[in-house]
Amino acid sequence: MMQRLGEHLRKLRSDKGISQEELAKLSTVNLRTIQRIENNETSPRKSTLELICDALEIESTSINSTESLNHGKSLSTIIIHYIFLFIINILLMGIVGYLTLDSEATFHSRIGAYLLSFFIPCFIVFFTQKLTSGERLLKYGMGYIFYVISVFYVMPFGNAWFNGIRSGLFPCILISLAVLFYVERLLPKN
Repeated sequence: MMQRLGEHLRKLRSDKGISQEELAKLSTVNLRTIQRIENNETSPRKSTLELICDALEIESTSINSTESLNHGKSLSTIIIHYIFLFIINILLMGIVGYLTLDSEATFHSRIGAYLLSFFIPCFIVFFTQKLTSGERLLKYGMGYIFYVISVFYVMPFGNAWFNGIRSGLFPCILISLAVLFYVERLLPKN
């Protein structure tokens, strides 16, 4: 049976015969924070985890391998997560599609689509830095990929290329996918 991170830290602490209060003093981490971590009420920051590991005289890399244990999510949490991802992908597709393919799309709305195609994925990258580029592309770029496939399915191949490029849809999708995959490299490393 998988342990959660807090339970794992509690076991390591009790195996060393250290109380929570002693661990708080040794690690310079607030006692309440240690209690919340051990009760799986919160996930520790990397710096907090390193302080606790130093106090317990263990390698933080050994804990990092068990850190994924903390993500033992219930089925309902996973379902909600994927429903939310589906909705986000639909919204991303809809925004770009509406601004580029709408019959009343103007030059200004297409410029807006180009800007949103850059800034919305930048926002996603900023808040999903823990994901790898490939994971991020699969989670948040699948809507765009599905959109391109559906455009080719609905229109004849030649018309799809012409309309997709002329309207700005394909360049917007390309910008979004590139940002989702590559912008992480421009962010400072922690």
